[in-house]
Amino acid sequence: MPELPEVEIVKQSLDQKIQQKKIKKVIIKNRNLRFKIPAKFEELLKNKIIKKVTRFSKYIILNFLDGSFCLIHLGMSGTIHLITKNNLNKTTNTSFYNSSNLPKKHNHVEIQFEDIKIIYNDPRRFGFFRFVNNKQDLVIRFKHLGPEPFFKNFNLKYLLNYFLNKEKNIKSFLLDQKFVSGIGNIYASEILFFSKINPKKIAKKLSKEECKKIILFSKKVLKKAIKKGGSSIRDFKNTSGQSGNFQKEFKVYQRENLNCPRNKCNGKIKKIFLSNRSTFFCNICQK
Repeated sequence: MPELPEVEIVKQSLDQKIQQKKIKKVIIKNRNLRFKIPAKFEELLKNKIIKKVTRFSKYIILNFLDGSFCLIHLGMSGTIHLITKNNLNKTTNTSFYNSSNLPKKHNHVEIQFEDIKIIYNDPRRFGFFRFVNNKQDLVIRFKHLGPEPFFKNFNLKYLLNYFLNKEKNIKSFLLDQKFVSGIGNIYASEILFFSKINPKKIAKKLSKEECKKIILFSKKVLKKAIKKGGSSIRDFKNTSGQSGNFQKEFKVYQRENLNCPRNKCNGKIKKIFLSNRSTFFCNICQK
């Protein structure tokens, strides 16, 4: 599932390519995504001009010139493909879970501009599109989500208050979008490794210093992942044609039974399941 860094890279690609462009036509080939695309969706988007493309958490936000918005969530397997008008080979450069070619199946939504089009592909159909009328409705739409790790209100006071008397383990909290937005399974394991915290540790037992480390390394790990172009499961390329390669930086994720990469640690990377999600950690230095 794409996490904050991957969605940020796709956002950057879209913003670079479609900013100030007018939507000429919208084609819906399958309305049955996670939430059914309404019958009037095509008309709502037609002739809208893209002011800019932004992101919150794992949502891509098309900001229209008239003050309305379109939210795109990639779900578990959604990818966005940018196809230029004269691109006969249908190669794309914003897909990180598929090859660089446009898939032949599961292309559910097509947004056409004058010289380029966006194609939304989603085999599992857990992603969705939402039209939002104005900024006030957008704020309400995100009200249930916690702050991003980069936000000022993701601070020590927030963590200590949130974890007060909480019996849930810290790994599950990092995946809880109501607590913090944008962190997924890959980066949660990496953040806890750098913080030297066992993923099974109960949140209310975390010290102030441990909470400070979570704040620090949440920012550091995500910033580095964005800089590296995200974590490519196969062939992700950004608009500059560069592949995402943060997976080469993984310290614990998918490194089961390997030696701990930390200096002077003799531990092994272990794999367990927490809340039905694979979790990787060092059995010695993460306490």
